[in-house]
Amino acid sequence: MSVTLLIEQILNGVQLGTMLFLMASGLTLVFGVMGLINLAHGSFYMVGAYATAAVTASTGSFLMGLAAGMTAAALVGALVELLVIRRLYHRPHLDQVLATFALILIFSEGTRWIFGSSPMRLSPPSWLTGFVTLPGDTRYPLYRLMLIGVGIVISIALYFLISKTRLGMRIRAGESDREMIGALGVNISKLYTVVFALGAALAGLAGALVGALQSVQVGMGEPVLILAFVVIVIGGIGSIKGALLGALLVGLVDTLGRVYLPIFFRAFMPPSEASGVGAALAAMLIYILMAVILAFKPKGLFAAHD
Repeated sequence: MSVTLLIEQILNGVQLGTMLFLMASGLTLVFGVMGLINLAHGSFYMVGAYATAAVTASTGSFLMGLAAGMTAAALVGALVELLVIRRLYHRPHLDQVLATFALILIFSEGTRWIFGSSPMRLSPPSWLTGFVTLPGDTRYPLYRLMLIGVGIVISIALYFLISKTRLGMRIRAGESDREMIGALGVNISKLYTVVFALGAALAGLAGALVGALQSVQVGMGEPVLILAFVVIVIGGIGSIKGALLGALLVGLVDTLGRVYLPIFFRAFMPPSEASGVGAALAAMLIYILMAVILAFKPKGLFAAHD
């Protein structure tokens, strides 16, 4: 268990956490402001990845692909909010779950119809390939380091948006008393559309960035969506600060657990059994973390309405 391996896995955990934050921040904003359970949020992650892969392949520009991915996810999100989600705000949560689950199926089959069933390839640009030498002679992929930087920049930008701008003031007011800001002349419908499109754009950006590390394929958003829900439950529903801390915790616990638990069990088990037990326990680790946190903080680490 070398120091180099530890540093590398910590960075991998932070990189996973920052990408989960992009997903969870939009999800927690939508739930906090609108009170909507949106299972289709992972579909915007997939839309961003596919749009980025398609535009990058046709233009040769990864940056144009990223812009197209974010834009496509935001536009699709705004359209979904106008046509479907707007009719669900005053419906029971069960209706919201069923309707947004139906959207998952529609998006998956629509994507398969347009792009086919085979995964699409999206490669990082040449100027982001290679490695960076960190202290301790640790060599770390430049692209993954860039993902961490993007996550940090987005988290700072969201902080200033929510806390320092007029739109952020309206979002915070919408979380606490939407009827009052409507009575004060704020267009609630427009605010909801903007928040939903912003959340979709963040999910699309995450899908576009992660798509260069994995294959871009139908259904790629659903596993990430589950982790994003774990993040917002741990961090506190409606809290951006909680989403950031929760995402980093989930990313680090999941990554370090998958690497070090099998190594730990090898100390007193045969290697084949240790690998199986360690992998099984590592898969449960983030849910154990969630249960422990909720036992002491039932509303999450930073409940927005405490």
